[in-house]
Amino acid sequence: MAKQSSRNLSRRQARDLDVEISFLEGLVRRDPSYIEALQLLGDNYSDRGRPAEGLCVDERLRQLRPDDANVRFNYACSLALNRLFERACEEIDCALDLGYRDFKWLQRDADLAELRKHPSFKKIKARVKALQTIETSED
Repeated sequence: MAKQSSRNLSRRQARDLDVEISFLEGLVRRDPSYIEALQLLGDNYSDRGRPAEGLCVDERLRQLRPDDANVRFNYACSLALNRLFERACEEIDCALDLGYRDFKWLQRDADLAELRKHPSFKKIKARVKALQTIETSED
């Protein structure tokens, strides 16, 4: 899902998001391995324009669920938002290894807009094309 930048939030939306962030932070303090709360918190940090904090959450999720393709993809998005492009490509590669196959989203996710312009992304594009070819031939 595309994330709305904090610049586009109304005052009320920003306030509501801040309240939700505070609530989720409290939940995570009480239960540091509460996956769903961490996922929501990471999304909310990104929505609020706090990519460094979102990255910390996604790093924790990656530790808790290292074999989850979606967790690895979201971690790649956080890395890209923090301009860590090489690492972001490595994580996308890992997500693909683990079975991530939402190729359309990979091409339009706003979090990856800058990464798609980076030279390292060429390998990802080539790998996705090869995977699409394989999956099409298997159908």
